[in-house]
Amino acid sequence: MAYPPDSLQYDGLLITGSRASAYEDIEWINNLVAYVKRIVTEKPSLKVFGICFGHQIIARALGGSCVQNNGLWEVAVTTVQLAPLGKAIFGADQLDLQQMHRDHVPTAPPNAYIFGSTDITPNHGMVIFDPAVGQLPPEDLDSDALRHVRLTSIQVLTVQGHPEFTGPFISMLLDARVALLGEEVVNDGRLRAGGIPGRHYPDGLTCDGISKVGKVIWGVLGIV
Repeated sequence: MAYPPDSLQYDGLLITGSRASAYEDIEWINNLVAYVKRIVTEKPSLKVFGICFGHQIIARALGGSCVQNNGLWEVAVTTVQLAPLGKAIFGADQLDLQQMHRDHVPTAPPNAYIFGSTDITPNHGMVIFDPAVGQLPPEDLDSDALRHVRLTSIQVLTVQGHPEFTGPFISMLLDARVALLGEEVVNDGRLRAGGIPGRHYPDGLTCDGISKVGKVIWGVLGIV
């Protein structure tokens, strides 16, 4: 696997989902972990994003952990409850995001802030601030000071869910993975593949992936 040369100037790096597990001890995963660790350290101005597997790889690279979540799957649109920092970042009390995972990050890296959780997965996403900004004082984590967090001050942003997944795509995955997931999980997921029943999302979308998470990614890059 080839990585961008250090001489190349770019604004962001996004690590997507994968069929692989981030905790696997195989060469290409170990090389990716080492690359992320180096690039976050050596290029603090580079914005680094992780989705699902990417979230888990970044956690491993920066001192956290990734393991199977006791065989528990989260699939289809699931409501993530946001901590005060998450509410300040996303401008909402919760996020409805498509999911497809049974691995999770039980231990976050040092200096990482967990911004959301579910009953099954305590860490549904993390932020790490630019070293030039420094750490948030503990007393600020539950205060009005969070309203003034600048998105461009974030160096690393990860989400356990899949903001890019659509309803038809998650439906296709559920149909293809009946043997892996089991009929009970698949049938439950089908009920929420098109969104949480009774909730409405902008532009006819099935979750908050684009309208909220996508918008924040652009904000971290300084585009909006």
